[in-house]
Amino acid sequence: MNRTERFYRIDQLLTARSLLTRQVLLEELGVSWATLKRDLAYLKERFNAPIIFDYQAGGYRFDKPNIGPAYELPGLWFNADEAYALLTLYGLLSNLEPGLLAPHVEPLLSRLNTIVTQNSPGHFSISGRIQLAGIGKRRKNPAHFSRVARATLAREQIKVSHYSREKDQLTERTLSPQRLMFYRNNWYLEAWCHTQQALRRFLVELLKVLNHVNDRTVIPALAALNHLP
Repeated sequence: MNRTERFYRIDQLLTARSLLTRQVLLEELGVSWATLKRDLAYLKERFNAPIIFDYQAGGYRFDKPNIGPAYELPGLWFNADEAYALLTLYGLLSNLEPGLLAPHVEPLLSRLNTIVTQNSPGHFSISGRIQLAGIGKRRKNPAHFSRVARATLAREQIKVSHYSREKDQLTERTLSPQRLMFYRNNWYLEAWCHTQQALRRFLVELLKVLNHVNDRTVIPALAALNHLP
């Protein structure tokens, strides 16, 4: 457990149990008394944590908030195991479709890599150790896939050109993307088609995004997504 994890653990313990003896804190954190003293002092001095030692009760507890800045631990933190899990998940999704998550999680990835490196000197690249074999996978228009993914996450309408293999023709449609689904090595978009006024499922590789409409229309039949053929 590194120092940052200990800060959050101390906060969790004091919040959950109200009062903690020195011995309980030492056992929970697995540190020396000197380290615990430094951690408590840092929390009080840097984060304005209202931690006091209650001599009558014989333990540490949170007191009334201090004068000055509000006590709050910074940022979003993970322990090493959680960081490994998230990096692994990111590696799996990156193999499925590069660029799908990168614009949204780059700041978080930097923090996750730092945590893993601090806790494991033998840290390795997730992408180099975990791979998915995309048998039969086609990437006809990756640029349009990214635009479809962004519209789905932002809940924005898009105007697309859709190619029908059965009719061998192109049609223009206005879609409100609802969900992306990866099935049998292909990506599908489940969306409300304003042209047909119905929920439809489209093979993403057959879509060409023409522009974003930027209209977040609420779809009344969203529950019907689970019943699409």
